[in-house]
Amino acid sequence: VIVDQKCIQMLSVQPDTKPKGCAGCNRKIKDRYLLKALDKYWHEDCLKCACCDCRLGEVGSTLYTKANLILCRRDYLRLFGVTGNCAACSKLIPAFEMVMRAKENVYHLDCFACQLCNQRFCVGDKFFLKNNMILCQTDYEEGLMKEGYAPQVR
Repeated sequence: VIVDQKCIQMLSVQPDTKPKGCAGCNRKIKDRYLLKALDKYWHEDCLKCACCDCRLGEVGSTLYTKANLILCRRDYLRLFGVTGNCAACSKLIPAFEMVMRAKENVYHLDCFACQLCNQRFCVGDKFFLKNNMILCQTDYEEGLMKEGYAPQVR
């Protein structure tokens, strides 16, 4: 859970309501839509990431705040996220990169493969974690047979 994550709401401006002031530029919002975030109202163009200037209402329904900065997810993770090392290749995984996890191990997407035959896993494939190695079902079962533990087939 990221405690610095906040919601963005897009609201329609009702024609008969008094225009609200924008927290970004301090001008009245006379557009058809406005954004509500951090308990304030914003023009769609004014709610931007402090680093990359992307319009936060366009990239999703969340923003991140830290050190008086308003950030998109990628920049928040780049600046404040925790980096770690891949359990397969031991190379650094940047905090903003997508990963695969198996128990406490973290992997680059490209490294998440059987560590004996290098078979890449697809969504729904079974994999096994044995002695801190990711194994496909075939290699796992062959290892069990070598150890004298045949898997029970029903």
